[in-house]
Amino acid sequence: MAAAAAGSGITREEEGPGGEAAAPQPQAPTNTSGTRLSRLPLARVKALVKADPDVTLAGQEAIFILARAAELFVETIAKDAYCCAQQGKRKTLQRRDLDNAIEAVDEFAFLEVICKVIILQQSDSLLAYINLLGILD
Repeated sequence: MAAAAAGSGITREEEGPGGEAAAPQPQAPTNTSGTRLSRLPLARVKALVKADPDVTLAGQEAIFILARAAELFVETIAKDAYCCAQQGKRKTLQRRDLDNAIEAVDEFAFLEVICKVIILQQSDSLLAYINLLGILD
């Protein structure tokens, strides 16, 4: 078994428990200068994709494209929210800056419902905590 691993270029650490080669962890592709093309950890993105019960297999290229799309989305909404913060003479992003960016940009309209649900969940959690403490009784 060790001879087969030695002949295949697989080190002992890369072998699985039965002596077979362990599945490689997803690695971010690099460009010619050696810098990563994706800032998000691909293993985490893959875990999120696999959390969807409708997804059975996800290829490396698909995971990379999803990671890159998520980066671009976060970058875009962060820039728009930062513009809202600058209009308020601030440099620190606040929740209301994200809310303003979501309202101002049509492409973010799908987030309006999600944000309202999150606010309701937070307020329900706060009310449950207040009730637990007996403050309003």
